[in-house]
Amino acid sequence: QVQLSESGGRLVQAGDSLRLSCIASGRAFSDYAMGWFRQVPGQERKFVAAISMGGADTYYTDSVKTRFFISRDNAKNTVYLDMNNLRVEDTAIYFCAADDPQILGGYEYWGQGTQVTVSS
Repeated sequence: QVQLSESGGRLVQAGDSLRLSCIASGRAFSDYAMGWFRQVPGQERKFVAAISMGGADTYYTDSVKTRFFISRDNAKNTVYLDMNNLRVEDTAIYFCAADDPQILGGYEYWGQGTQVTVSS
């Protein structure tokens, strides 16, 4: 029972940095683990990063380690994805997702996505 809304995606050049934001509606935002995923048209959706409910634990897919950083501000009901040294292959629609740990089966709630385009 949460709605997610991503923002911040835009056209950038290779090597640039960009911050994506995801705002969650409703109460008890800190009860959800949060994640970022991305998808290229015609391809499967892929995991990017995740963060625990309190923000103490984070996880990244190998292709973005040392370049991307996930964080959250529970007081603002917001999760961030800081992207550095962007590459053309990072171009995708980025989705925010929420995982209720009391419900088995992965992430239950998803945002509408925000487009990130990296030019060479």
